[in-house]
Amino acid sequence: MSTDTPFRYAYNSLVYVGEDLAESVERVARFGYDAIEIVGEPERIDPRQVARRTADAGIAVSSICSIYTAERDLVHPAAAQRARAIEYVKDLADFAAVMGCPTVVVHPTACMKTAPLADPADEWTWAVESIRTAGEYAAQQGVSFSLECWNRYESYFLNRLEQARALWAATGLANGGVQGDTFHMNIEESSIVEAFRASAGVLQHVHLADSDRTAPGGALIDFEPIVDVLIDIDYRGYLSFELLPAAADPFASGRQEEFFDRYTERAIRTLRAVEQQVRARRALDGKG
Repeated sequence: MSTDTPFRYAYNSLVYVGEDLAESVERVARFGYDAIEIVGEPERIDPRQVARRTADAGIAVSSICSIYTAERDLVHPAAAQRARAIEYVKDLADFAAVMGCPTVVVHPTACMKTAPLADPADEWTWAVESIRTAGEYAAQQGVSFSLECWNRYESYFLNRLEQARALWAATGLANGGVQGDTFHMNIEESSIVEAFRASAGVLQHVHLADSDRTAPGGALIDFEPIVDVLIDIDYRGYLSFELLPAAADPFASGRQEEFFDRYTERAIRTLRAVEQQVRARRALDGKG
């Protein structure tokens, strides 16, 4: 992909609460997406069925949205618990490979764990070791990792892209890199644009959402400079929309209708329009 090649868009099926996956795939394809992001629950989702349905719909599987619970903590002080978490991530690599999916999203610890259970230096060492072990296995399956940063209200570990870059470098892995999510970045980064710019060459995956975590175009984030910098750094991965209701437990109230057809359509319509505007302006400016 060169800088004048349009971005590829995906939609994270995480928010399609209670829906049969066949309907989710059909919707994502109908609204013109290139791919769907699949929830990382190998025991509940048949990857062969996903592979068949996405192939029939003419879309790909962009990535696996891993679910890090207290039982899936790669930096837990108990070695046995870390080992179980590593096995979960390895299972995700197998899961992804069956679907021809290139990327598994990784975070070192459990979502909503907001303080360490051990010395931070020990947790860093365990993160490096756990991710390296799982990553070496994933490489054998042709799968890459994407280290995602979360905001401080969801995790104390990896809040900014500079931290993720340091951790990724420490693993020594070649199959993957780091991931920015504009919702989290809007809270944690002093500049979303400069955080992406500094991640050139190691940015593996991108999650998009507006400041209220709904579809872009309805809240505060200006996506034009974000699209511009992603073109500047020759970003070649997917842009995947991860949208969730504005609640401490986004799934507590069940199905939220606006996140289905309405936001699925608005997300890609808004970002494609922004991308077209940015590319047209760059062409006039001679930037390509």
